[in-house]
Amino acid sequence: MSDVWRKCSVCKKDIPFGGIYHVCSISSCRKSVFCSDSCWDVHNGVINHKSAWAEEKTAPASEGDDPRRLMARSDSGAKTIASSNENVPTDILVVASKLKNYVKAKHGMNTSSNVMDALSQIMRVIVDNAVDRARAEGRKTLMDRDFLNEDL
Repeated sequence: MSDVWRKCSVCKKDIPFGGIYHVCSISSCRKSVFCSDSCWDVHNGVINHKSAWAEEKTAPASEGDDPRRLMARSDSGAKTIASSNENVPTDILVVASKLKNYVKAKHGMNTSSNVMDALSQIMRVIVDNAVDRARAEGRKTLMDRDFLNEDL
């Protein structure tokens, strides 16, 4: 097990578990992490955000605390699933503008950018459970019937 959580998006320096790192205040840049203010300055110099700053964060204390690890439900409750494939994409799975429009129209509320990460994590869990059901039936195609209300 490595003591490296992630690498700096600019200089590629290791950011250890429990270490301090920085993220861009612009929601679309939250996937990038920076080991220092100076690396964030390089990022901002290239991207040239109008009103941005570096937010200081603390990396998870250990691999088990990493929020990028997915939570899946089992009959006995929640369990953590670590992907054996490090190349699994962790992109946002939600069309932000469509979700924001829906929430605004139906509920009259604004939507934080952090919602997209949270919903994407939930979607991954639901999809993983549905894929397990498809595989249990010997199929290689995910279908609507693989999604159950109990996963919600």
